[in-house]
Amino acid sequence: MQTYTFTLAHPTDDPAIRRLLRENPVPGQMTLSYEREPDYFLGSPVMGPFSQTLVARHEESEAVVGLATRSVRPLFVNGQVEDVGYIGQLRVGAAHRGRWLVPAGFRLFHQLHQDGAARGYITTIIEGNAEAEGLLVEKVRRHYPAYRRMERIFTLALILRHPQRVRSRVEIRTAAEVDLSDVVAFLHREGRRKQFFPVYSAEDLTGPATRGLRLEKMAVALRGGKVVGVLALWDQSAYKQTVVRAYRDDLRRMKSFYNWGAKLLGAQPLTEIGQPIHFAYAAFACVEADDPLLFRPLLQTVYNWAAERRFAFLMIGLGESDPLLPVARGWLHIPYISILYTVCWQKDEAWRQGLDGRLPYVEIGTL
Repeated sequence: MQTYTFTLAHPTDDPAIRRLLRENPVPGQMTLSYEREPDYFLGSPVMGPFSQTLVARHEESEAVVGLATRSVRPLFVNGQVEDVGYIGQLRVGAAHRGRWLVPAGFRLFHQLHQDGAARGYITTIIEGNAEAEGLLVEKVRRHYPAYRRMERIFTLALILRHPQRVRSRVEIRTAAEVDLSDVVAFLHREGRRKQFFPVYSAEDLTGPATRGLRLEKMAVALRGGKVVGVLALWDQSAYKQTVVRAYRDDLRRMKSFYNWGAKLLGAQPLTEIGQPIHFAYAAFACVEADDPLLFRPLLQTVYNWAAERRFAFLMIGLGESDPLLPVARGWLHIPYISILYTVCWQKDEAWRQGLDGRLPYVEIGTL
């Protein structure tokens, strides 16, 4: 009988964790491996100020064969700041699936949950990942938390072409040119209208919590000197990569046609298998009263910055019900759909039931 041990990850586990992520991609429209080169732990502060990485180790070989993360960060819940958990990066090596690794891992997660750091959690699962849905959502087991579907999240890979003129009735500046405390106050004031909008301080926006973010690339909309919108270009490629491992049949068949059209349009070709997708995030999408007329020039500004830096795609994630989603869909894009779930153990079910129905927002760069 093969035996396994479960421990919290140590920095010495870094090479083994990165290998596990590289060799166990996630299926979907594109099969992708979510990698963390050159150091897995560089990205941990982005997930939250409190982050735990659980590893499963095969005792005989001492290889790391399983991985999951539990992070906790302040989000707006029902308009109030609350620490909310995120369970993610669930990976099991192919040769060790179908065993008891996942149930045993959740038993340990349940023990860790007793620290009271968060009452409830959120997570996302790629739409169409039948294996994950069958294991986590459809069959509730004794030590598993309940996964409750909340919203479809559309991650749009906006296809970057040449920069376009920004047409706006408001002034667009950068966060480096205005008082950062005004930007933070606006994000707090408007962000609380969304469920799970992130709560950041001025220090967070210039520190490890937003590693790779530059205030010079955070667009700020001003009307009469007052902040009325924010959107940032966030480049995380120095410590997080999304590598294409396979294309679904329909995408693979259209690859040559896509690349031909991309050349005509001035866009970049589809990423070759085995290569990282060259993209940046459009982050902190927040405008006063969800006004599309405010959001459009902000997105065009960030789009232009990304195009000037020769990224292939600008990634933006918005909920299916978000009024800003139709604006983002106006750009040529490739959609990538996941499902947002609330996750909680039985004794914390009141947390999920107490959510008041505000539109959800997920900062995809923190997942």
